[in-house]
Amino acid sequence: MDFQYFLKFIPDLIQIQLPAIIAHEKMMPLERKQLLAKINLKEKNPRKAAVMMLFYPKNSQTHLVLIVRNSYPGVHSDQIAFPGGKFEQEDVDFQATALRETEEEIGISPDKIEIVKAFSSLYIPPSNFMVYPFLGICKEEIQFVPDPKEVAAIIELPLKVFRDDSIVTIENLSTSYASLIEVPAFRIEGHIVWGATAMILSELKDVLNLVLFDENE
Repeated sequence: MDFQYFLKFIPDLIQIQLPAIIAHEKMMPLERKQLLAKINLKEKNPRKAAVMMLFYPKNSQTHLVLIVRNSYPGVHSDQIAFPGGKFEQEDVDFQATALRETEEEIGISPDKIEIVKAFSSLYIPPSNFMVYPFLGICKEEIQFVPDPKEVAAIIELPLKVFRDDSIVTIENLSTSYASLIEVPAFRIEGHIVWGATAMILSELKDVLNLVLFDENE
């Protein structure tokens, strides 16, 4: 989709009601639903984090950026994710966290990003994080400067590809809570995107499908 055409829908994106758990559950394994039903979040006292769902133009077409995380000792090693990270004391709010982490991880200055909307928060049991996603736009083409300590690769996902249902799949994976189970996922550039990132993507996709219509419709 042409980026200037995409921008026409921003007021509708701001106003639309979020589907939240209805969208998240589309990409949630049954075993995770059962696990979440037993969790007392007040007792868990989860750590806080924020991520950026950033749209931008590339060759005039609308793209969404994802990152491939580096290998490290941790539950999210090598996974596909949004730019983002944990809330720090100097952050005035979660939006500030998302902006700061986006600059640190992929080199985009906060003054280049316009925050459009906060999306539904999501609890991640394996790492005990509550994640707060934000939808942002950068109105100019981006020169990414990934942090080599945290980012192994950048994925520039065209909006047209993201909205294509053919990238949705079911994979047999081993997770932190079960071995070789059926897991809903997205297949993106040869990567399997599942877990929290897939659930956040699911809400984003549902919202976009409610708001956007193609130029020839």
